[in-house]
Amino acid sequence: MQLHELEEEKKEILNRYRGLLRVSKGTREEGDGKIIRKAFELAVNAHKDMRRKSGEPYIYHPIAVARIAAEEVGLGTTAIVCALLHDVVEDTDTSLEYIESEFGSKVANIIDGLTKMSGYFGQSNSPQAENFRRMLLTLNDDVRVILIKLCDRLHNMRTLEHMSNKGQLKIASETKYLYAPLAHRLGLYPIKTELEDLALKYTEPEVYAEIKGKLSATKEQRTRFIRKFIKPVKQELEQLGLSFEIKGRSKSIYSILQKMRKQKVDFEQVYDLFAVRIIVDSKPEREKLDCWNIYSIVTSIYRPNPDRLRDWISTPRSNGYESLHTTVMGQSGKWVEVQIRTVRMDEIAEMGYAAHWRYKEGQTGDSGLDDWLARIREILENPQSNAIDFLDDFKLNLFSEEIFVFTPKGDIKKLPKDATALDFAFEIHTEVGSKCIGAKVNSRLVPLSHQLSRGDQIEIITSNKQKPSKNWLEFVVTGKARTKIKQVLKDEKRKKATEGKEILIRKFRNWKLPLNTENMRILCLYFGIMSEQDFYVLVQEDKMPKSTISYKEIIANHKERKESGKKSIEKPVESTKKAGDLIIGEDDSLDLEYSFAKCCSPIPGDDVVGFITVGDGIKVHRTNCKNAERLMSNYGYRIIKARWAGFPIIDHSFSAGLEITGIDSVGLVSKVTDIISRELKVNMKKVSFAAKDGTFVGNLILEIDSTSHLEGLIKKIKSSDPHIEVIRTDLE
Repeated sequence: MQLHELEEEKKEILNRYRGLLRVSKGTREEGDGKIIRKAFELAVNAHKDMRRKSGEPYIYHPIAVARIAAEEVGLGTTAIVCALLHDVVEDTDTSLEYIESEFGSKVANIIDGLTKMSGYFGQSNSPQAENFRRMLLTLNDDVRVILIKLCDRLHNMRTLEHMSNKGQLKIASETKYLYAPLAHRLGLYPIKTELEDLALKYTEPEVYAEIKGKLSATKEQRTRFIRKFIKPVKQELEQLGLSFEIKGRSKSIYSILQKMRKQKVDFEQVYDLFAVRIIVDSKPEREKLDCWNIYSIVTSIYRPNPDRLRDWISTPRSNGYESLHTTVMGQSGKWVEVQIRTVRMDEIAEMGYAAHWRYKEGQTGDSGLDDWLARIREILENPQSNAIDFLDDFKLNLFSEEIFVFTPKGDIKKLPKDATALDFAFEIHTEVGSKCIGAKVNSRLVPLSHQLSRGDQIEIITSNKQKPSKNWLEFVVTGKARTKIKQVLKDEKRKKATEGKEILIRKFRNWKLPLNTENMRILCLYFGIMSEQDFYVLVQEDKMPKSTISYKEIIANHKERKESGKKSIEKPVESTKKAGDLIIGEDDSLDLEYSFAKCCSPIPGDDVVGFITVGDGIKVHRTNCKNAERLMSNYGYRIIKARWAGFPIIDHSFSAGLEITGIDSVGLVSKVTDIISRELKVNMKKVSFAAKDGTFVGNLILEIDSTSHLEGLIKKIKSSDPHIEVIRTDLE
């Protein structure tokens, strides 16, 4: 690199550092500038020979993370120092002991929490899940570890274009699966929204670009609409003499897509694309009164939707979020969401837990967010769960929607939407949940699986003879309940396995064979049983696998074949068939076998990704498949590149699902099926239509060549009737 280029880089590094100092000015105390400068100089020196994938100096990254922490999350000097140094222990020769000697134990502990786990992980584990779990363990010490990690993830997502396609998919899926919900739960809504949009940009680039284009094309029209909507509200509020601010905006790209998919409509039919936020500067004692006064003004000008009122002022969300939400009918019959909150509430909504910390100082009593953190700690304290189980249970605690229910004494309990009576029992106490045999909801007896509604009052019925059952996992939704049930079942399974092993030892002794790992591996492989423990449990339950030859012969034949160089007696995995023009891996000449995942059934033209499974070859998923998202988050190292080549010139058909809805009329169903089978010559593998109250719903599984073939078919069906809606559905 030329000398003048190096000088320019040094100037740019200094400019970025000065920008960091400017945005952190409001939180710095006397002497903090020197500490930040010291951390900056250490980071510059430690990373001096390192560059990012973009070719830029690596130091740009920690400076950017520190700036996000200061400017967008509102963290102070300790967090800024940790953000500047967050990679020095992991990526350079700088030791954690040196960090502690220079900056103190608090900074060292936070950086230790940010440093990734090292070492070997077996195939059954996930390095990503272990890293995430380790990071969350720092909740017991300092939640700033997680806040800085979110800042780090946000900057990585903002610069993701420099990564490989495989890296983009892994990081984007992990972000959508874990980090965006975590930001939401910690109240960092702007960060959560940006993470979701950026994740969508890389997992479904065409969908992202399409919605972004439509938003850009209608921006001027939306701006005029919001300005017109705000005007009468502003005039009324000014007459009251309130100090306020009104902001108008469109929903995020990701949230619009979620509405489209949930409501099964096109972009143009999403009814609440707009949101208006009214922020009033209120004294603490007048906050609730001022918000409800503004609500009455807004609803006197515009007609509200009674089903869309959300009062998070009287009962805040678990993450501390407070706001009054209503949806009203604006001009031209367009729905608009209106959010009403105070300056204090807005700061908590924008900066989440960091703001919650500041406002909590001097107050007594725990907040809902503290209750949530306590529940996470409870899950973390379970030493028996592996990393993947932990992540699944943790995800269950990241619900965005909550319901409020009551104990018999009138105490409020917050639970995720769709929580059951059994979830409520475990929320009261682990022992209550474990012994629960039923419940009374609003004085009416209900089963354990009964889903609770907002405002229900629940009384739990217990019995000392009751114990958790495996089928309970089918309907509980809270992480706390699932963790405790799994823990009991694992203890019971371990006990059964010990008893089963004793039984098998006696049988092996009669056969004059040693019960060792090698012999058990042969039997497990022969019968297709996952582990020795599972085999022992089957023995204890008297469900030993049956065979036409004895176990002794199975083992002897296997060893004989192995010694003679012949193929083992292990049951072979069925080979997958080559289908379509799909290229797996980086090398086009490789002829790797694969199969399509049944959960999403990809067809040519879909964005796809391959996963190397254990024992079932390569499975190909659509990148927007929920299962793919989870796999990429937990097993990123098993991703293998997959892409279509030469479609639609293929000699194979693929299954795709369609849901067709419309107004029921004589001959309409026949007309639709004629278009599909006769006019377009598409084979229908499965057809079902149901009519109700003047409408019909049809679910079809068709044999399709490619996404372009499917899109053409959908377009043709839609054009047959103005009231018909058609969407693609997953097959499972």
